[in-house]
Amino acid sequence: MEQIGLWLGFILTLMVFSYILGDNVLYRLAVYIFVGLAAAFIAIVTWDSVIWPWINGTLLSPTAGIGDRVIGVVPLILGLLLLLKASPPFGRLGNLALAFVIAIGTAVALVGAITGTLLPLVNSSSSTLSVNRINGILLILGMVCTLIYFQYLARRLPDGRVQRRAHIRMLSFVGQGVIVITLGALYAAAIVTSLTIFSERVSFILARVGGG
Repeated sequence: MEQIGLWLGFILTLMVFSYILGDNVLYRLAVYIFVGLAAAFIAIVTWDSVIWPWINGTLLSPTAGIGDRVIGVVPLILGLLLLLKASPPFGRLGNLALAFVIAIGTAVALVGAITGTLLPLVNSSSSTLSVNRINGILLILGMVCTLIYFQYLARRLPDGRVQRRAHIRMLSFVGQGVIVITLGALYAAAIVTSLTIFSERVSFILARVGGG
């Protein structure tokens, strides 16, 4: 069974890497298998680690009060309303749950972006500026230009065209260059990582087959 698992993993890896030659049936089959297994795994883990413990700790708990039972039933009602989105006649009933989920998700993402990304980036920039001023200035300049690239404030010209000011266009162009360089570096790192994983898997399978 272990040898079968190794060969199946090797074949699926080759099917995924066949995308280098273009979109094909083998690649799609591997993706379908991965998506199906991932969906099943997430469903099982969600029920076993989230939904059932929540029900067991609120609705079914012998020591739970009225407040605990209300807190326990609200997420279940919202989940059932979301399931109604799949039915056209009752799809509007799911808008309330969808709006609740989007509002909570937006608030969490905003707080996470500020406390987890923006503030640490500001602290890192200030510390880098105190150690190496050139690197610190370049870091702050790239960060500011990137943020300016994603702002869409502009003025309307007399002929009706909407255009940003010249200095804003220049800074956004620099920010666009920073984004391009960053995405290029991430893409190169992803390719190198994929090739490293592929070579490691091939070496591991060959070693196990040769040793078995």
